[in-house]
Amino acid sequence: QVQLVESGGGLVQAGGSLRLSCAASGRTFSIGAMGWFRQAPGKEREFVAAINWSGDSTTLADSVKGRFTISRDNAKNTVYLQMNSLKSEDTAVYYCAARRSRLLWVAVNEYDYWGQGTQVTVSS
Repeated sequence: QVQLVESGGGLVQAGGSLRLSCAASGRTFSIGAMGWFRQAPGKEREFVAAINWSGDSTTLADSVKGRFTISRDNAKNTVYLQMNSLKSEDTAVYYCAARRSRLLWVAVNEYDYWGQGTQVTVSS
């Protein structure tokens, strides 16, 4: 099995920045692409960003393009989400996810492993 643990969430003012981290443990050799998703109260979980296994291909949701960046360090089994110019609509629980395939994907149901989530609150 694979365990994913997110960290770095918190309360920040609009326009501020946060960096989320997601550390993987367990059968990390089975991890391929990784991604970040978020879920606001009363809404469905939505795609935020994804990165392929080698880290040379990424994709971002339109709502975060130009503000968020995803990266990974395979030596540390860690994926990051750098969030800049945060807006109140970015407030949500952010989840890290991993899939066995090395190809990145945006659909929630394409991911095999999930973290417990970390709360990000942006005050306006």
